[in-house]
Amino acid sequence: MKKIGIIGTGLGALSAAARLAAKGNEVHIFEKNSDAGGKASEFYEQGFRFDTGPSILSMPYVLNDLFEECNENLNDYLSLNKLDIICKYFFNDGTIINAYSDVERFGEEISEKTIDDEESLNNFFTYSKTIYELTADLFLFNSPTDIKTLFNKKSFKTLLNIHKIDSFRTVHQAVSAFFNDKKLIQLFDRYATYNGSNPYEAPATLNIIPYVEYFPGSYLPSGGIYSVTNALKKLAEKKGVKFHFNFNVGKIILNNKTAVGIKVNGKEILFDKVISNVDVNITFKNLLNDITTLESKRYKKLKPSLSGVVFYWGIDNQFPQLETHNIIFSEDYKREFDQLTKHKTVPDEPTVYIYISSKLNPYDAPDGKENWFVMINAPYNDGQNWKKEISKARKNIIGRINKTLNTNIEGKILFEKILSPTDLEEKTAAYRGSIYGISSDKKTSAFLRQQNKSRTIRNLYFCGGSAHPGGGIPLVILSGKIVSDIIHSETE
Repeated sequence: MKKIGIIGTGLGALSAAARLAAKGNEVHIFEKNSDAGGKASEFYEQGFRFDTGPSILSMPYVLNDLFEECNENLNDYLSLNKLDIICKYFFNDGTIINAYSDVERFGEEISEKTIDDEESLNNFFTYSKTIYELTADLFLFNSPTDIKTLFNKKSFKTLLNIHKIDSFRTVHQAVSAFFNDKKLIQLFDRYATYNGSNPYEAPATLNIIPYVEYFPGSYLPSGGIYSVTNALKKLAEKKGVKFHFNFNVGKIILNNKTAVGIKVNGKEILFDKVISNVDVNITFKNLLNDITTLESKRYKKLKPSLSGVVFYWGIDNQFPQLETHNIIFSEDYKREFDQLTKHKTVPDEPTVYIYISSKLNPYDAPDGKENWFVMINAPYNDGQNWKKEISKARKNIIGRINKTLNTNIEGKILFEKILSPTDLEEKTAAYRGSIYGISSDKKTSAFLRQQNKSRTIRNLYFCGGSAHPGGGIPLVILSGKIVSDIIHSETE
């Protein structure tokens, strides 16, 4: 049995903690805030409940595997509701496309409303599935640098079919090869933003994402996304994990480049293993006193992912024409991403995402009202005047919503809270406000992301969205699995 200290209580940390405790280790988890969650938290205001970050759950089998590994039943902790419509898309020409989770029905929708058809959609999903089957075991469920992973049959199959993972085209180039309708191309280009990337630069390997969203579907738990955080916390507690809230970790203690403990609230506590769920760059900079190693210097040079600006609105109305998840697309997607990545500014005409959990969870808003989580992509924090940028964004967002829904949304906003890139940096220790750690806009991004075991500091491990395999609920949970597997293999 090892004594393990974990910094942060994001979903990756909770995944690692539960698994390691279930294997008999003594696990302590430290959080500077008063409750668990990191980016996947919640807040209440005037009878409204809001998820603060992630808003959709795919790959539910990842959660099921976690609970099974801990000898528990997921259904005893969490109730998952499969979405009939994964997202409702609004286009400038007035076209509305319902992305049904039933792929056959989605194909019929495409055939009716675009110049493409069901065959185009099925061909694309077959291609997307191939990427998943070739990469999932190597890049999602295991560490690609682990010898056991590299030298198994699935890895050899991937190497023999390396061209099929499509890493030499961009997301946009590949999507454009399957669809002719600009609206559909924009719809599937959008999936690159799921890990904060630019579809015009990111490798087409990211076209794996639509497959995992449609097969076996997308879900929203009863109680919203925060109920996932709550379920993992309860699981970890049942397995014996000791939580320490309002404990601010100031330093990881090193002895001859070996992590031997942490300094928290001025007190030194020794551990056999230390896991950081804090952003990798922040870990090196703040918790390791800006340590200079090949690992830290390399990671510091990498470009951060996109960030976001979120408006949390209590809406004094209900909009039956909206679904749980909605997208109002910009007219010129290429220009939008040029402004985001080249000019590092909030776009003049942003694509607007509206998440309304009260559509499925009526207790998230008072009767006759809705809780709107309104988000646009934003550049990472590079010294912009965010007060000015947010003011511009708000004006443009309201204009887009009013035009699309033929309403005056500002007159229905009961209250407003805002999350900016600087808020993300301050509240969740996200480096420069980036949501997903480093950008995935390079062909080698999968290998550039911080691996789950430090290469230069012994007994130090990383989990969370900035570490392998990346951001998003299932991948973050898998980061905790990989850390647990590595530590378990070292202590057998």
